[in-house]
Amino acid sequence: MSGVTLAGMLADARRRLSEAGIAEAAQDARALVGGILDLSSTAFVTDGARMLDASEVSAIEAALARRAAREPVHRILGRRAFSRLDLLLSPETLEPRPDTEILVDTLVPHARRMVAERGSCRILDLGTGTGAICLALLDLVPGATGVGADLSPGALETARRNADINGVADRFETVESDWFSAVTGAFDIIVSNPPYIVRSVVGMLDEDVRLYDPILALDGGEDGLDAYRTIAAAAGDHLRENGLVAYEIGYDQKESVTALMHEKGFVRLEAVKDFGGNDRVLVFSKPAVA
Repeated sequence: MSGVTLAGMLADARRRLSEAGIAEAAQDARALVGGILDLSSTAFVTDGARMLDASEVSAIEAALARRAAREPVHRILGRRAFSRLDLLLSPETLEPRPDTEILVDTLVPHARRMVAERGSCRILDLGTGTGAICLALLDLVPGATGVGADLSPGALETARRNADINGVADRFETVESDWFSAVTGAFDIIVSNPPYIVRSVVGMLDEDVRLYDPILALDGGEDGLDAYRTIAAAAGDHLRENGLVAYEIGYDQKESVTALMHEKGFVRLEAVKDFGGNDRVLVFSKPAVA
């Protein structure tokens, strides 16, 4: 036995992270200890006197050292919750954020309507990463099918594993593609959370992001709009009649992305703010030419 209780370990973890300058020390300590020991949310209250064995203490201490070095909590644990899913993370994938769930929630009613009206809804997720957006939509809309496109083979492998873990693998496929380059067919919904950070800003991001999220998923070019230009230029060729294109955007990109889409004949249907009151999601359609 280690002589360390669960309550004592949590207190020590909180102290060590605080001393390391971690802003959310208490929250991160609880997440790391709970995640490594696979504890329920109430276990810290009901099982605080439980003695930890030496292997448990060692695993927690290793995780605390990684967090003190600014590795994100969910990178350390190797997974995180998103929508109703449990997602594996990998070095090749962006860690999904809660704000991206807004993109999913915005699209669910549209996807359900399409299934009701057309009997199906085919979704293309460009830059799929972990598969978070597409897999969450498939989970919430049983009649939908999806394709996850990504330039990274490692990301696609992670997305396929996540599809299997979350029970939607039979409705999900992947394609290694530089945006639309290897994509075939037409879709009811094209969705993307593309890289949208201005290149000159990437080096100033918090260490948690800059050192651990893949640069490929962050760097949006000189003005942050490179991916949106590429998608806007080709989306119409892959969109079914009355289909939708939806994006996550940076807080100050609503009008610039809308202008890019308008140039290609798209009309903005929705603009949705995130939990902080910033513009975060845009949805477009392309009216049929009379």
